[in-house]
This record gives sequence, structure tokens and C-alpha cells, in this order.
Amino acid sequence: MAQHNPHSIQLQINRLFESGQSLFAKTKVEDWLKQRNENPADYEIVFTKKPAPVGSRAVMAIAVELHRTDGQPVDEWLLAQLNDTQ
Repeated sequence: MAQHNPHSIQLQINRLFESGQSLFAKTKVEDWLKQRNENPADYEIVFTKKPAPVGSRAVMAIAVELHRTDGQPVDEWLLAQLNDTQ
């Protein structure tokens, strides 16, 4: 069974949306990018609602997508950390 980090960016974003504070989600992702020495201005941040995984207490989950503004692909390691798949 996978362990979940209660401080992962994915869980933090889900909690912001659940508590009606989705306005702060973009800033949270921008701060997360800065911590990884990435320039947030280089990315378009997109939030998408999707059904929560089976067995989850939540009904919906928020997927975070990053798209580079220069058209280059987003680094795989960054996406893996963002989606908590490591």
C-alpha cells in the first residue's frame, strides 16, 4: 500500500479546493516551483477536477497540470514530484 505524504503539493491543493480557498492554489504551486529552482513565469498552471481514486474519502480530486510557455516539454522529474508518483 502506498504511503501518502500529508505535505505533498497534491494533497495541499486538494485541501485548498475542498475548503473553498482555490484562489490560493496557483500561488501554492508557484511557491512550490520556486522551491525547486524553477521560474513560475515559465509555466502555465492548470487545475482540473477528476474523480477521486477508489477508496478515497473524497469525491473529487484536483489534477495539476504544468505547460511551459515556451512550448518545450515539462521535465518528467518535475511532473513526477507534482503528481506525487515517486
